Amino acid sequence: MMPSYQMQVLGTIRSPYKQKFAIPRQPGLIAEAKAELVLEPGYDDDAIVRGIEAFSHLWLVFVFHETANKGWSPLVRPPRLGGNEKKGVFATRATFRPNPIGLSVVKLEGVVRKQGRLIIQLSGVDLLDGTPILDIKPYLPYADALPNAAGGFADAAPETDMTVSFEPAVLQFCQRQKDQPELAVLIEKVLKQDPRPQYKKQKAEQQSYGMTLYHFNIKWTVNGVHNHVTEIRHVKEKQQEHDVQPLSDA
Repeated sequence: MMPSYQMQVLGTIRSPYKQKFAIPRQPGLIAEAKAELVLEPGYDDDAIVRGIEAFSHLWLVFVFHETANKGWSPLVRPPRLGGNEKKGVFATRATFRPNPIGLSVVKLEGVVRKQGRLIIQLSGVDLLDGTPILDIKPYLPYADALPNAAGGFADAAPETDMTVSFEPAVLQFCQRQKDQPELAVLIEKVLKQDPRPQYKKQKAEQQSYGMTLYHFNIKWTVNGVHNHVTEIRHVKEKQQEHDVQPLSDA
């Protein structure tokens, strides 16, 4: 019988991505995606992060907590290949793995305490809000950056021809958000990644979508390769998506 190991959750991610939809496919693609790693009691002594700020980036080992109970498959359909070609799960970064573990490199922005909790501030994240973190390791450029490495079918960062525009009221709303000064840029970069399911990208008619970033519910339409953000509403904490406020700062 193969041995098994019990892991401890060291902390939890607070990120702008409230659902899997719209999360960039890899870390670092959207620098404006800010997050906090809140360390759990027992792992929140100041000594545990001593010296960490000498490093610009960190590796995070995490759990795909939303898909962990859905099993795994030896073959998966990578989105980069249009969802039509199967590859072995170990040749991809798919979430449905024998052990639901992911690896992400993120930029370290600082270490602070808030209300007694030790928090590691991050950016460039591709992590769902609430993601459990199993380990934190410093990124070492001399060992971890291999410029001559082959990237297989994902040899370069994904690019699209998508463009983005905003209703004037939406842009004004974003500009008033002092806590999230880069909100409009974050929305634009998320939409330029074209987060739609692959089968939707083949449809010619105008489509409407919605997503939640931070505590904002955002709606937009897609016509060809153009996204137009039509509405943004502030979702109060612990409210459901349908229970939102009008387009205002109230």
